[in-house]
Amino acid sequence: MAARRPFVYVLGYAVTTPDNPDESPTCSAKGCRRPATWVLLWRNPRIHGPERTKRWLACDEHREVLSDFLARRDLPLSVEPFP
Repeated sequence: MAARRPFVYVLGYAVTTPDNPDESPTCSAKGCRRPATWVLLWRNPRIHGPERTKRWLACDEHREVLSDFLARRDLPLSVEPFP
């Protein structure tokens, strides 16, 4: 099993650190290494209560694709700019 990358908090959001510490956090889309510009806050109410929120980071190109993926599954979703 691959080791999990450590995470840092950026404005209250826990995000995994890039492989290179000089880089910004990257998009969560598979294979994308672009800097994150959006954070998608979502949860699965069938499993977790409102206190548990997951966070995906997205670049401009993948924001809509990732949002649509979650919306098709009727998961509560909020999209905010990522600093």
